[in-house]
Amino acid sequence: MTRKSHFDPQRVREEIAIAAARMIAEDGLDYSTAKRKAARQLVGETHVSGEWLPDNDQIEEEIREYQAIFQGDSQPAVLRRLRGVALDWMQRLAAFNPYLTGAVLNGTAGEHSDVYLQAFCDNPKEVAIYFLNANIQYDVSETRHFAGRGYVETLSFMWRPEREGRDSEPVGVHVALYDANDLRGAVRADARGRYARASAQAVQALVDGSSVEGRAENRAASPNN
Repeated sequence: MTRKSHFDPQRVREEIAIAAARMIAEDGLDYSTAKRKAARQLVGETHVSGEWLPDNDQIEEEIREYQAIFQGDSQPAVLRRLRGVALDWMQRLAAFNPYLTGAVLNGTAGEHSDVYLQAFCDNPKEVAIYFLNANIQYDVSETRHFAGRGYVETLSFMWRPEREGRDSEPVGVHVALYDANDLRGAVRADARGRYARASAQAVQALVDGSSVEGRAENRAASPNN
């Protein structure tokens, strides 16, 4: 890392966060890929140590700023559509205690974003049975457990809202299957008062427009709402 010894680490992190945010907002890259790609472009090295990389919170703030400046006319409508799709499937999966997570919840989702749900139930296999009975064609993969305890089975499919025409773009929906006990402690707020997942009731509040920007969205995402 001697080549970067004359750089200001804080400034480098800021520049990487700005570049990564643009890639996420415009190209739909995930956070990890975007920050590594941005780091290579700005620093010029294949491997960049963690001290030079911004955390996800910093990148998220840059995404919000980018969307406000460059996507203010389109991103809100995209977000409403995705939240509508999320709520639709949460209502369908109500028996399996679904929660919304990711960019659709925190408000930074764009045209390349998918809907990420987490189902908490005594027998996760029942979700797959539900999809089979509903004639939903899905793929099976694995997602890292949000608490770092291995991986959980995830069912993914493409969905076009029934109220929309055939020419509309389908939305990717991913349902990670957790044991009911995994929900314990999972709906607590972090140090900044934000929630990583939200119940159908909280998402309904967002869809209804009962909250506005930033902190209000976080309050609406509370499982107590």
